[in-house]
Amino acid sequence: MARDDPSGAAGSTRDTALPAILDCDTGHDDAMAILLAAGTLDLRGVTTVHGNSTVELTTVNTCKVLELAGLADVPVAVGAPQSWKREISHAPGIHGVTGMDGPDLPPPSLKPIDEPAIEFFHRSAAEVDGLHLVATGPLTNIGAALRSHGGRLASRIAGISLMGGSTGLGSATAAAEFNIWADPEAADVVFRSGVPIRMVGLNVTRQVPATPSHRRRIRALGTRTGRAVAELLDFYSEQLALRYGLPGASMHDPLAVSALADPQVLRFESMQVDIELSGEHTYGMTVCDRRHLSTDAAGLVRQRDPFGRPNAEVAVAVDPERFWERFIAVLAGYP
Repeated sequence: MARDDPSGAAGSTRDTALPAILDCDTGHDDAMAILLAAGTLDLRGVTTVHGNSTVELTTVNTCKVLELAGLADVPVAVGAPQSWKREISHAPGIHGVTGMDGPDLPPPSLKPIDEPAIEFFHRSAAEVDGLHLVATGPLTNIGAALRSHGGRLASRIAGISLMGGSTGLGSATAAAEFNIWADPEAADVVFRSGVPIRMVGLNVTRQVPATPSHRRRIRALGTRTGRAVAELLDFYSEQLALRYGLPGASMHDPLAVSALADPQVLRFESMQVDIELSGEHTYGMTVCDRRHLSTDAAGLVRQRDPFGRPNAEVAVAVDPERFWERFIAVLAGYP
């Protein structure tokens, strides 16, 4: 499904939108990713995973967001309830007890389909040419799908755009961002799969906060969706201000959608990205190797003889204002 986007940006119509499945652990910023994806991509479905909360709650939250925005025809498939090798804590200190605290959204009537997320990936990839995956939670589902269906699935996926990792500091730990830290072994499978990857990490997503002025613009849309989004961002912003002193809710997950829907929002560099699986202090870190990059006299990044073949395009810069104009324009199209 793709909705006409009043922003008029490339990739915003039914004829040009990229087909995609969004894999998410729906909390506040995942909700923003769902809305942006449905408005700018040909959204073929949403799959849920553990992460910000339990998979039961992230599934309920997903259905709430879709119903809120009049998107009840988008199929929802339930995925993994836990990571491969260890139990993790969820994030009630950031996202609240429901995983998406803030507005009092009614219980959804929308129910998930009777097909596990892994099989939904496999069937969709077989049926849809050029299918992309957008991952905004732990990579448990996608890693398991690639591991179980091997090269057959990898050859049918046009690309994976994921919110995760960082070229610098972490969030779950000093070195590791939450989505990768939550299931590093699954992330390792994804980054070794050979599928083209765009990695959108903390180094850029924290540069796009939902400041009070942005939230006022969204609230001023006067729609039920606009009001709910503003309330979600109010709650999320308050929690991040208390914990990290940030000026507003970081728009982590919708930027992974932007990487497909409007590539001019982000600038990428090719890197070899490896997932740290054994470090005492670095477990779950995305080790981004930039040694094969150099800058010429004009300031352009050039690739030298690589130490290893780059396996990912890593976001290194972002245009916050372009993101906000597109995002708010998309929100304006919802009831």
